[in-house]
Order: sequence, then C-alpha cells, then structure tokens
Amino acid sequence: MSSLPRITCNFIVVLNLIFFFQSSSFASHHNQKIVIEKTAKGSEVFKLGKELYRDNCASCHQNNLSGQVGWKNKVDVDGHRLAPPLNGTGHTWHHNDKILFYIIKRGLAKMVPNYEGKMMGFSDKLNDAEIKSIIAYFKSFWSIDNYKFQMKLN
Repeated sequence: MSSLPRITCNFIVVLNLIFFFQSSSFASHHNQKIVIEKTAKGSEVFKLGKELYRDNCASCHQNNLSGQVGWKNKVDVDGHRLAPPLNGTGHTWHHNDKILFYIIKRGLAKMVPNYEGKMMGFSDKLNDAEIKSIIAYFKSFWSIDNYKFQMKLN
C-alpha cells in the first residue's frame, strides 16, 4: 500500500473519530434534563427573573405576562404570530422546561422550521442561569394544576 492511500485512510479514520466524539458530546449535552421549579414570590430568583423579564420579555409578552391581544388567531401587519401569555392562560405550560429554555436561548425560528413569529434567541444577552430565573418567574404565576401538569412533562 503506497503512503498516499494510507495517509488518506488514516485521515478519514481520524475525522470519523472526531465526528463521533463531537456528536457524542453534543448529544449528551442536549439530552440533559432541565427542570426549573416555580419560585416563591419575593425570593431572590423571583426578583432576578422579574427584572430580566421586564427588560427582555415584557415588550412582547406584556408586563403582566398576558401576551399580545389576539395571540391565538391573529398575526401582526408583517404576518408574524403574536406573543402568547406566559401567565398560565396560554399554552406555555404545555411545554417542558427544556423546550422553554431552548426557545428563550435560541429563538423559535431555530426550534421550529418555518415558524412565522418574532421570538428571537437571547443566548447573546442572557446566560443559562438568567434564562432559568425568567422561567421560574413566569411559572410562579401558573395555577397549581398547570404547574403540576407541566412538571410531569419534565
């Protein structure tokens, strides 16, 4: 066997190993379970989540977490879906914490192909702990039944 095919073969093996380990690392990272407890109103997590929510989410989801009027069946002038409520009256509690976390981190366009909404990702602005505090904050407004249902999804 000449040295060129051997080098090519070794190169392919090395590339496959790199791909395997990167894929395994990626898969294990994304298969991690994320569970976020609802927080007591007035706790430090609640205060941080409230502040971050106000600064990053309220412009679309409203200060009172009620979402945009008509969110169920209307779109804005550009044809984008409206922001749903996060206070437990919408569908947010139908999603597990991992999905909620990655929607906030990456945005809906990255999570749902062809999604016609404006929900952008906040990975460049919020760290993981801050995203979790926002989720804990809005979960604190859910009914106990919604919360229990959603926790079973985790």
